[in-house]
This record gives sequence, structure tokens and C-alpha cells, in this order.
Amino acid sequence: MNSNIENQKSPLDIVKWLLVAAVVAVAVVGNSIYSDESLLYRVIGVLVLAIVAVGLSLTTGQGKRFSEFVKAAWVEVRKVVWPTRAETRQTTIIVIVAVLIVALLLYLMDTLFSWLIKLLIG
Repeated sequence: MNSNIENQKSPLDIVKWLLVAAVVAVAVVGNSIYSDESLLYRVIGVLVLAIVAVGLSLTTGQGKRFSEFVKAAWVEVRKVVWPTRAETRQTTIIVIVAVLIVALLLYLMDTLFSWLIKLLIG
């Protein structure tokens, strides 16, 4: 039952999403209309409108849930134990050696099969 309440959109959220769509449309159309203006001014205008659209979307129910999700993800990222420089170097060397061994084996198998096929074909 709780999920049904969370999935329902309030009328205010719908209006906010329509405003977000309108802001994005203004950015796209405005960039097209003012194509003769300097690229710097157009980029600044689009960035300002994008920030407005993102800010407005974060005030909706879905935006708030997304913001909470991002915060929780950053908490989890901080819990990760990252390898030291020495561990990274050792792992990289192991991977390179393994790739070289597999490449050598594939080369030898290819050479052997080529030699066998040449013997069979003549």
C-alpha cells in the first residue's frame, strides 16, 4: 500500500515536470533562434536554463527520491576500501603477464593448426 502512495504523482509535481520540459524546450529553441550570437553566450544561456531545470526537477517527489539515492550512493562509495598504489601495480603486472601467456598460447595453437592444415591440404 505504501508503494501505491509513493507512485502517485501530485498535481504540483506534474506542473513542475511540465515546467521542466518547457525550460528545456526554451533552451533548445533559444539556442536555435540565437544561433548568430556568440557561442559563449549561448552556452552560458543553456547552462543557466539546465541548472534551473535540474533544480526544479529536484523539488518533485521523484527528484527528492533521486537526490536521496545519490546521497546513499556516495555514502557507499566512501565505504569502499581502495587498493594502494603497490597493490594496483602488482595487480596490473599480473594481468599483463596473464595476457602475454594467453597470447603466446594462442599464437602457438594458431601456428600448430596452420602447419597441420598445410600438411593435410598439401
